[in-house]
Amino acid sequence: MANQAPPRQIAQNRKAWHDYAIEKRFEAGVVLEGWEIKALRAGRAQLKESYVTLRDREAWLLGCHISPLASASTHIHPDAYRTRKLLLHQRELSSLIGAVQRQGYTVVPLALYWKGPWVKLEIGLAKGRKQHDKRAREKDMDWQRTKERVLKHAH
Repeated sequence: MANQAPPRQIAQNRKAWHDYAIEKRFEAGVVLEGWEIKALRAGRAQLKESYVTLRDREAWLLGCHISPLASASTHIHPDAYRTRKLLLHQRELSSLIGAVQRQGYTVVPLALYWKGPWVKLEIGLAKGRKQHDKRAREKDMDWQRTKERVLKHAH
């Protein structure tokens, strides 16, 4: 395989890392229309309110906002919140479906990025965090930052 450029980030879902404990990550292709590709090249995507749903042995991305460019074609009426199909291998889909149905996991979108000419979505198999877990994690992160700052100044 030829030297491949590192993936270029389009959008990230930072809220997912706060609200969920991500246990396993997958890379999925996204079925997009032409105007969406152009908008993504301009970096006009948002994953904040989006989520992944599994139905009929397929994965779908809902709530992902891709705002159309003003120069988009006149005969196409772009829908910024359109439901988009995700492309995964059958065994990946089976493991996701099994985890969601049996162990109560959630599938969350983490990041949208370019991988060569393709747009990929990183999705995570996650467990929801309780409010007290979030607070404890926040406290730990603050303590780690403080510790690093003190050690940095000590040298």
